[in-house]
Amino acid sequence: MRGSVAASWLQTAGTDASRKNLILRQHRRSRRQAQLRALALVAPLCIFLAVMFAWPLATMLTRAVSNDEFGAVLYRTSASLADWDGKETPPEETYADLAADLKQAGEEQKLGQVTSALNFDWTGARPLIMRTARQLSSEPENGWKEKLIEIAPDWGNPDLWALIKRLSQPYTSRHFLAALDLQQAADGSIHGVDANKAIYVTLFWRTLWVSAAVAGLCLLLGYPVAALLARLPLKTSNLLMMLVLLPFWTSLLVRTTSWIVLLQGNGVVNDLLVWLGIVGEGGRLSLIFNVTGTLIAMTHVLLPFMILPLYSVMKAIPPSYVRAALSLGASPVTAFRRVYLPQTIPGVLAGTLLVFVLAVGYYITPALVGGQSGQLISNVIAYHMQQSLNWGLAAALGSILLVGVLLVYWLFNRLTGGQGLRMG
Repeated sequence: MRGSVAASWLQTAGTDASRKNLILRQHRRSRRQAQLRALALVAPLCIFLAVMFAWPLATMLTRAVSNDEFGAVLYRTSASLADWDGKETPPEETYADLAADLKQAGEEQKLGQVTSALNFDWTGARPLIMRTARQLSSEPENGWKEKLIEIAPDWGNPDLWALIKRLSQPYTSRHFLAALDLQQAADGSIHGVDANKAIYVTLFWRTLWVSAAVAGLCLLLGYPVAALLARLPLKTSNLLMMLVLLPFWTSLLVRTTSWIVLLQGNGVVNDLLVWLGIVGEGGRLSLIFNVTGTLIAMTHVLLPFMILPLYSVMKAIPPSYVRAALSLGASPVTAFRRVYLPQTIPGVLAGTLLVFVLAVGYYITPALVGGQSGQLISNVIAYHMQQSLNWGLAAALGSILLVGVLLVYWLFNRLTGGQGLRMG
């Protein structure tokens, strides 16, 4: 009897264990299926970010340090210079390899890759390479070394050969050095460029302070607008919000060029000032094609990006807080400063960061209304990408700008404790 009871109990326990294991397997299977469904939902976004953001970013960073084109054209010379000590001119074999490389590059129309890289650090490199390549048709009687030095005395300068050896390396720091107005001498030392060539650091500082000034102006103009929208009835605030969003439906190019009409010497603003007697006919203000024009146009374009975060935060603040402060004897200024303003800080910080980051990379507006003194670093990056075709320098400038923006965001995040980007 006892044996049958024990057997029955063991059978029941085994059945419960099997049922428990089955339930666990079904639970794990359902969790795995839910994870796969979630992964399938986010996979298109991940692919989009990888293709449209991560890959171009990695390409830009690689281009900033890559130097494979120069060595690929002068591959014989690069191999011959690998063991050269750099103290005197290279041996005869190196000159022969250079002549062979220049002949082949001329036939394949690749001399431009050599001249563009050399001309960046060696004044007159383009005519030097072109003149040398044209006179390599006949074999020399006394060797290529004497022939090349006879064509151009620069070929007897060890500094030029040291530069060619440095450019033959697969990776280089010269683009980043140039972006910081630095250069590397033949002996490897790093020093600043001439004062008349030092332009990029100045442009970086101008970009930062213009972006900060635009963010400040947007905050100064957008804060009262957002406060008004948050206090008005919903029907009225929605109507006025349509006016705030209206610029988004207008082309950026149209909005920027309209400021040229308004701010030029004979434009609407100057005509109005003359008519009011504020300025004389001969004292019209210069409001365009300078930093002033850049500040005005960029503030107008980026103002909605400040109003929207402010409005979303202000709308969530109960009006009873300020009324309670007033009823307890606080003045309107004190109630605003100690009750209302602290609650709007997240919107202020979010809007300021958003406008600053957008202003740092602005290109069209400074290009149209900035003139020579109102250009930002993005305009120089576009110039090297489209006209000078110095993509390495453009990539280095873009990389430094990216690192600068990330540092600003990191500092912002540290100062706000990670709470600055709350939108409501």
